[in-house]
Amino acid sequence: MTLEIRRPDDLSRPVIAEVARGVLRLRLAPALLDELAGSRRATLRDLAGRTVYGVNTGMGALSGVRLEPAEQARHQDNLMAGRAVGSAPWLRRDQARALLAVRLRTLLHPAAGVSPELCQALAGLLDADVVPAIPARGGGAAGEIIPLAHAGAVLLGTGEVLDDLPADAALAKAGLAPRSFGPKEGIAFLEGVPGLTGLAVLGGEAASTLLAQTVAGAAASHAAIRASLDPLHPALADSDELGAVLRDLRRRRGDEPSGALQAPVSFRVTAPALAVALRAVTALDAAADRALGAVTDSPAHLGGEFVGTFGFAGTDLTAALGALTAALAHLAELGAARLHRLLDPRVTGLPPQLSGSPGLHAGMAAVHKRAVGVAHRLRRFAAPTLLGAMETSLGQEDVQSFGFEAAECLTEAVDGLRDVLACELLAVVQAQRLGAPVALDEIDAVLPEGTGDRPYGRDLDRILRLLAAGWAPVAS
Repeated sequence: MTLEIRRPDDLSRPVIAEVARGVLRLRLAPALLDELAGSRRATLRDLAGRTVYGVNTGMGALSGVRLEPAEQARHQDNLMAGRAVGSAPWLRRDQARALLAVRLRTLLHPAAGVSPELCQALAGLLDADVVPAIPARGGGAAGEIIPLAHAGAVLLGTGEVLDDLPADAALAKAGLAPRSFGPKEGIAFLEGVPGLTGLAVLGGEAASTLLAQTVAGAAASHAAIRASLDPLHPALADSDELGAVLRDLRRRRGDEPSGALQAPVSFRVTAPALAVALRAVTALDAAADRALGAVTDSPAHLGGEFVGTFGFAGTDLTAALGALTAALAHLAELGAARLHRLLDPRVTGLPPQLSGSPGLHAGMAAVHKRAVGVAHRLRRFAAPTLLGAMETSLGQEDVQSFGFEAAECLTEAVDGLRDVLACELLAVVQAQRLGAPVALDEIDAVLPEGTGDRPYGRDLDRILRLLAAGWAPVAS
């Protein structure tokens, strides 16, 4: 499917996610290209006779060096060469495509002042699926100049792509030609946080899917131990998010009479913890929307002037990513705790450790140990990456937001919570087979029959594949 982009807002957060996954192609409308040509003419006109950072000067600590006309002609391309210092691990294909899609969106802003040809070249990379090899780590700058230099080098035909081809060969194979960056286009390409924004778009989407799955898993555990319905009372809702979670958990928990007057604390506080995570997803999505519509260029062409901005900072996104990461890590700890309670016959009324033959078979004990190890590992990723600034560029850059690191922490939290959830779901299916009032038939169907010990890692791999594919649990 092809979407015609008539205005920058058409490249919205959901559209960028679909472009990143490769299910949507883009075409820039002729009227939009005409608008870009107009803003480009205005930019070139206003550049004449002025000293503009990164256009006819060096960058960073070298911004006081004025470039001669012959040097200026090469400067915008040179910006890519000297800053492409990254190495593997590379961003995943969908992550790199998200970066390109967001870069395109921000370059459509008239403040960037780039040519329609540059925007079409970016759209061409996405259309042909020529995906730059972009380093996922080691940014270390007040912005994203290192990863963006790798992306820009592919447009020049001098970089690398993910298909183990040099950029010039990949472009030729796709019927595309290398192009140089014109005046101000190189620095415009390097400014802002399109990588962080794209990663936030994908991270928020992945977290949202996972939270819906976590609600289903937690509700199944509630049903397995016949947890008291009291903590799910609708009058306890203090927000729309908590109200929705309470309704969903209660509906999925069912009306089976409670097995004890009070459930363990890990069960009773699951709903508010889920609500916190849902609010964090909403906050991250809102930060991504703000980033997509913001002026990210520096210097930006505003009202005929070239204005230095803070569009490279990424503070808003990084803070939102950190909050969501902490919320998901906490949910992983709660999942491991609920799983431990599922092994206790005093709580479930089922055989110890959910073993069909206690003593002969260990049941879910080792599965719980795996969940504990994963939950503990996530603690190191919950530290806010906004902390820890270090000076670079001879002191010109003395603060960084470390946005890629924040996105990496969220990815670890998503993967870790998914792992813990898989362990909990496996235990609930085992409880179901031992007589618990649960109906996780979709999970049960992908697992081997029986309750005897087996290499449960294979079972968990099956569940993890189901979750990663977007399993949408059906409410009873």
